[in-house]
Amino acid sequence: MKNLLLTSSPPSPVSSSGVRPSSWRPLSRLRAGSGLVVLSLAVLAAGCSTPVSERQRGTAIGAGVGAGVGAVIGSVTGGKAGQSAVIGGVVGAVAGNLWSKRMEERQKALEQATQGTAVQVARTADNRIRVNIPSDFSFDVGRSAIKPQMRPVLDELARNTDAALRMNVIGYTDSTGSDAVNRPLSLDRAESVRDYLVGRGVASSRIGVDGRGASDPVAGNDSESGRAMNRRVEIYLSEPAQAGG
Repeated sequence: MKNLLLTSSPPSPVSSSGVRPSSWRPLSRLRAGSGLVVLSLAVLAAGCSTPVSERQRGTAIGAGVGAGVGAVIGSVTGGKAGQSAVIGGVVGAVAGNLWSKRMEERQKALEQATQGTAVQVARTADNRIRVNIPSDFSFDVGRSAIKPQMRPVLDELARNTDAALRMNVIGYTDSTGSDAVNRPLSLDRAESVRDYLVGRGVASSRIGVDGRGASDPVAGNDSESGRAMNRRVEIYLSEPAQAGG
């Protein structure tokens, strides 16, 4: 990677009256902060040859951007560039580390707990874990009672929680029946999951519920297998940015 840092400051600008502008700051004031930027970029460059997790990559990007912004703000406002870069780097790392080590561990634990089943565990584009539980493991037609097969999955969810974790449970139905029936039924299913998790020690204030009826199908409703896939519950796990990594 090319070194984009200047090693010395250019001559200070001086007006015709011989007075240096008050806004001028030597580049030496930025060196400490710039070093953090280079370090973060070096981590990303090393990722081309060394395996780097998505969490580490996000942290490096956040730290680099934060350090650069902190150094520039510090130099412009008259603060110490190195100190400002360190502060900016900390802020950047927090903002860039939305996918934390805890979230990685939760995803792996859930994948192991549901291995060999039709339950799908995946990371979403917005850094949440989506657990898709189809009817084979969730609900019978027209019912909101949790099947026994679903309990081990919910037990694993309850074990892997802490104060930073938030859950959103969304219930769905197939297209049989009217929307006036399906909407309340899907909400009842989401609430059944919430009540089960609360019974396992998860605070109800950390669980949101929603019922969407037959909307957002994942398969066609023209076959029993398709309807079974649509008759499901999706659970989303997330850590708000302010909770840190």
